[in-house]
Amino acid sequence: MTENNKFVCPAEGDAAIQAASARESWRIFGIMSEFVEATERLSSIRPAVTVFGSARVPVDSPYYVLTETIARLLSDSGFAVISGGGPGIMEAANKGAFDGRSPSVGLNIQLPHEQRANPYQDVSQTFRHFFARKYMFVRFASAYVVMPGGFGTLDELLEALTLIQTGKSRKIPIILVCSAFWAGLVDWFRNRLAEEKMIDPADMDLIQVIDEPDRVVEAIFKHYEARPFAPLPNEREMMLNL
Repeated sequence: MTENNKFVCPAEGDAAIQAASARESWRIFGIMSEFVEATERLSSIRPAVTVFGSARVPVDSPYYVLTETIARLLSDSGFAVISGGGPGIMEAANKGAFDGRSPSVGLNIQLPHEQRANPYQDVSQTFRHFFARKYMFVRFASAYVVMPGGFGTLDELLEALTLIQTGKSRKIPIILVCSAFWAGLVDWFRNRLAEEKMIDPADMDLIQVIDEPDRVVEAIFKHYEARPFAPLPNEREMMLNL
């Protein structure tokens, strides 16, 4: 070896590997505790609608005002409203629900920047791991309302579509709000993904695009006209394997 290379004896290397392995094992227990704690806190909050959207939207944005209006209508109609618990669209969703009849739920995430818990939460749960948080968005939602957003919002939207398309999650309404914002993406889904057989054309029926707050609520109730909001026994079994 040259003097610029550091020699590590096998015993020291093995000890480092064992220490790292032990840390990973304890981290698994931390992840498990997030799942257990959040499941216990959220299991009684039904029915619920998850609202996704950008953390970067200011309070004077039309998107913020529209989200707050939709969340208030949902809350007064008997739906708990679940958001990511942060600023922007998430804050608007929690604020609308907080002023309504039903619980406002924030599933917060620890991030090095951008995320801070908004003050409009009846139930607040903080996560260190994105995948545990995303599981809770899916597990306890009777519908998704997707407002304008960035990469995070697209990630949550596409994961929801994938889970339903592949039969890993029950079919629930996925409603995109603000047609002008979503038009390019929806056209691309239809004209590229469906036309080139990357998805089945019927998969486009998983998405509804609605602009009016009242119609958002109506679409959710219409979906459940002939069935309960709670998962059916076979759906409950399916969602154990998310």
